[in-house]
Amino acid sequence: MKKTMNNVSRICILIVLGIVPMTMMAQQQPKIGSLRAYDQTGINVFEDSKADSVKFDGLKVRWGAGFTQQFQNLKDENPGALKSDVGSFSGGVSTPGNKLKVITAGFQTAQANLFMDVQLADGIRLNVTSYLSAKHHNETWVKGGYIQFDKLPFKGQFWGDLMKITTIKIGHFEVDYGDEHYRRSDGGQALYNPFMEGNVMDEFATEIGGEVYFKKNGLFGMFGLTNGMIKGNIDSLYAASNPDGDLHKSPTILLKAGFDRKVADNVRLRLSASYYGNQSCGGNTLFGGDRTGSNYQFVMEENSANPSSTTGAGTPLAFSGRFNPGFSKKINALMFNAFLKTGGFELFGTAETASGRTAAETSTRSAKQYAVDAIYRFGATENLFLGARYNTVSAHLANSKGGTGAGAITYTGDVQVNRIALAGGWFLTKNVLLKAEYVNQVYNSFPSADYRSTGKFDGYVVEAVVGF
Repeated sequence: MKKTMNNVSRICILIVLGIVPMTMMAQQQPKIGSLRAYDQTGINVFEDSKADSVKFDGLKVRWGAGFTQQFQNLKDENPGALKSDVGSFSGGVSTPGNKLKVITAGFQTAQANLFMDVQLADGIRLNVTSYLSAKHHNETWVKGGYIQFDKLPFKGQFWGDLMKITTIKIGHFEVDYGDEHYRRSDGGQALYNPFMEGNVMDEFATEIGGEVYFKKNGLFGMFGLTNGMIKGNIDSLYAASNPDGDLHKSPTILLKAGFDRKVADNVRLRLSASYYGNQSCGGNTLFGGDRTGSNYQFVMEENSANPSSTTGAGTPLAFSGRFNPGFSKKINALMFNAFLKTGGFELFGTAETASGRTAAETSTRSAKQYAVDAIYRFGATENLFLGARYNTVSAHLANSKGGTGAGAITYTGDVQVNRIALAGGWFLTKNVLLKAEYVNQVYNSFPSADYRSTGKFDGYVVEAVVGF
């Protein structure tokens, strides 16, 4: 035990010494209106505030960044899976089987995000976010960009009064479904998250469209309309890949409502309900749209998969530890969130139900998810924290109800994934965070032919984060 703690201490020192100098890049930045801060002050911020104290005196450009570096020591197993001792990838050839990849303790590839925010006019700003380094895509990718209007350049009292309570967002952006996506890690920007990962059933997608918010006296509502896909698509749906015969494309409809206010001295309460729906899509990615990757690397992955290939045999192992229900053709999802903060204590809960199917299925399936986080922040500036999380998912596997083709399976029972995580962290400054997590995750009721049958993993991950 003493040797393990000494190793952890050395790891922490190495990470901090390596990443702290990056904060020297954070020089005095111009102020941008209605912008969520990329440092500690951005924690527990959800929708952008309508309060704007920044006086516009010309076009301004602000550059920001998020950096992460992790050390992982996780162990996994699936002793009850069929052929759990078979499976390999060598010389471009995959040998099928359910043997898990052999993983050892070590550093993960560092991740980096680049943020560009531009104040174009009074109450009008532009954002472009790029992934400079990630586990899913090794090359630089643009996450998305959008223009946001908190004011309109129209004369008249009507427009002024309207925009006092209205925000309009248009572009290719992270859709606002639920509140969890405001707390999850997003590539190099992991500073808002007290844990290593978001939900097991991870809700995150970037789509093209628009959202309109109305906010007044702590109440808020939102209506959004998007193309329902991770990128632009003007092609028709092909019959070969849509055996259900439905070749039309539907937009995604987004709805959100709730309130967020102080209900007593030093007590903040937020409640929200969100809906995401698409009735015919060419490839929806609400539960698999992350282009950065999981912060549990290669855990509970098949040894027959090639981690560095995006074509041919094998697939990139980007989403380790997550569960995707596979609602790629049709999806209806509803999430309820509650957030309570009193003093240094925070409680955040998620209840979610979703249904949908792939194009090869004839019946819809369902999935349910529940999660609760408890965080206690202490210190003069709440620069220290301890946290615990419980997260459970139950769902039908893809192609298990009326599925056709090679991927169809006959198993129709619910599978379950349970995660418990314990975390602690220290903000050295408002821009530099060092955190660690112990995680235990168990896979229940998966069919024996599935590599996740009787699967489980546990261990710790240490992470250093810079955000500015």
